[in-house]
Amino acid sequence: GSVERMFAVLCEHYGGKWPLWLSPRQVMVVPIHKDWNDYSQGVRDKLHAEGFYADVDLSKATFQKKVRNAQVEQFNFQLVVGEAEVKNDTVNIRTRDNKVEGEKKVDELIDYLKQLREEG
Repeated sequence: GSVERMFAVLCEHYGGKWPLWLSPRQVMVVPIHKDWNDYSQGVRDKLHAEGFYADVDLSKATFQKKVRNAQVEQFNFQLVVGEAEVKNDTVNIRTRDNKVEGEKKVDELIDYLKQLREEG
């Protein structure tokens, strides 16, 4: 009974917007075009190797629809990947509230996510 009560309290407190350390949907990688799918999958693999839950939207949906789907599904972060990001070994970060955080190197992103996870 106590586990169920605690889970109910957490659900009520976070309203479905789970913090990174508790979220089952932490990161969605969103390639702007299918040309960047391989790079996007590489980013996902690096995140998996560091213990994060990450996925890649390889669907044929429009870019706007991919971002919207990730927001509706409550992913903490959407990592947008286009030509500039592939050339610079970066990702463009958006939060689930559609706040654009800007470009970051993939390794810097991993350090940032580790810091967020530890603060939780």
